[in-house]
Amino acid sequence: MLVLAASCSKSFLEVPTTTPVPSNDPNAAQDFVTAAYSSLIYIDPGGGWNYDTHGISFVAATNIMSDDADKGSFALDQAGINDLDNFTETSSNSFVAALWNGYYAGIARTNNALNALAVAALDSATLKRLRGEMLFIRAYYYFNLVRFFGGVPIVTYVPNDPQAAVSDTTLVTRASAADVYNQVIIPDLQYGVNNLPLKGQTATGRITRGAAETLLAKVYMYLRNWDQVKSLTADVISSGLYSLVPDYATIWRQEGDNNSESIFEIQTGEYSGTDGGIPLYSEMQGPRDLGGHWNNPTFPDPTGDRGWGFCTPTVNLINAYEGGDLRKNATIIFVNLSSPTGQGDTLWDGYVIPVGTQSPYYNYKAYHSEKLESFFTNRDREIKNVHLLRYAEVLLMNAEAATQIGGDVLTPLNSVRVRAGLAPVAVADQNVVWQERRVELAMEHDRFFDIVRQGRAAQVMQANGKNFVAGKNELLPVPGTQIALSGGRLTQNPGY
Repeated sequence: MLVLAASCSKSFLEVPTTTPVPSNDPNAAQDFVTAAYSSLIYIDPGGGWNYDTHGISFVAATNIMSDDADKGSFALDQAGINDLDNFTETSSNSFVAALWNGYYAGIARTNNALNALAVAALDSATLKRLRGEMLFIRAYYYFNLVRFFGGVPIVTYVPNDPQAAVSDTTLVTRASAADVYNQVIIPDLQYGVNNLPLKGQTATGRITRGAAETLLAKVYMYLRNWDQVKSLTADVISSGLYSLVPDYATIWRQEGDNNSESIFEIQTGEYSGTDGGIPLYSEMQGPRDLGGHWNNPTFPDPTGDRGWGFCTPTVNLINAYEGGDLRKNATIIFVNLSSPTGQGDTLWDGYVIPVGTQSPYYNYKAYHSEKLESFFTNRDREIKNVHLLRYAEVLLMNAEAATQIGGDVLTPLNSVRVRAGLAPVAVADQNVVWQERRVELAMEHDRFFDIVRQGRAAQVMQANGKNFVAGKNELLPVPGTQIALSGGRLTQNPGY
């Protein structure tokens, strides 16, 4: 829990080498804050395999586990991801363990930062802002943990003794999901709502009040507290600080980073002359060439492909789009596997997908241009911001709340539809909003969580031929190594 290593990205994520300083030194506190932000990118310098927050394990346990995507790649490539895709994972699954390790390591960084801020010689406004940022990240990590695993141990302080778990058994004992929400997630986010600055009043990429309100609204949506969902989303909407960008496709390009629709995204960037992105995020999901073709001479791409071919969109997702929906071609790369011209499809930056590519479909939202966007040759760390909260989701949460407690469903819903090139609907219920949510947020790591909270995960996944067991596969197994390390205090989820 005492992992302190810092990572890198843009501006405020750049961490200089420091020498020992007094505990109240403001620069030391700022470095702890930076380390916590950096945990959103990666923690494990070995590539994210053992400690993952948003890399390959995150993609697998969100997109691939849903009906939006299949595992992709070769059948025997990364068997642990195949188990997640087919709901045959066990407590020894290394990708599940990486999520548990990564999120608790990230939580440790936020707790270290909060510990440092408690004694830092900083002015009151700065302290409140930095504390709000750290509590937001901690709440976000716990929100993911409770959605992945259910109730988990609550760790909100820095243990000052390696044997702390002996005296404080709560560190290795599962709290209920309700306690995690009520003791950590909600109060942490409410502090941010009360103390964080608005968008435009802080540096680009910093967490804002709008982000805290949006994430808190999302939390309340999972708890079915629709009054709070409606109130919080209405506040974000009425702030006038956010708007839908006209061209949906640009959101996923570098030009769309931190745009008018952005509420919370993971900031990546160049650091010390190399790429500082999430390990393998773009590469693992990129088009994979099976034939060694080379038809992109203007691209720095000697292998002729763009990645490993994981997380491939499903036919089920493709069929979910209405005719004329502009989001379809902005979300999915369609490959002509039998091109009569002897070449594959051309992407927005001019990259030509080799004819011998492995799959007919790939995730366009994960694509990063190595020609027209920042690239310093390190494909493992491509500079690809990941958009976790967008204004479109605020509108859809507001619409869903209105279907539950009354109010205007159509205005926020149709704003999203019209931007997608679709005609407004005249009548909408919960199912219409759910459908719109699916295609708007496709491949953005929400679909599996959505069908679980909607109470229809078994129905949806079984209809897609998956080995989903109701009452079990809504949650991941608690890693067996963690149960062993706890001396048996951690209990396993049902069915595992």
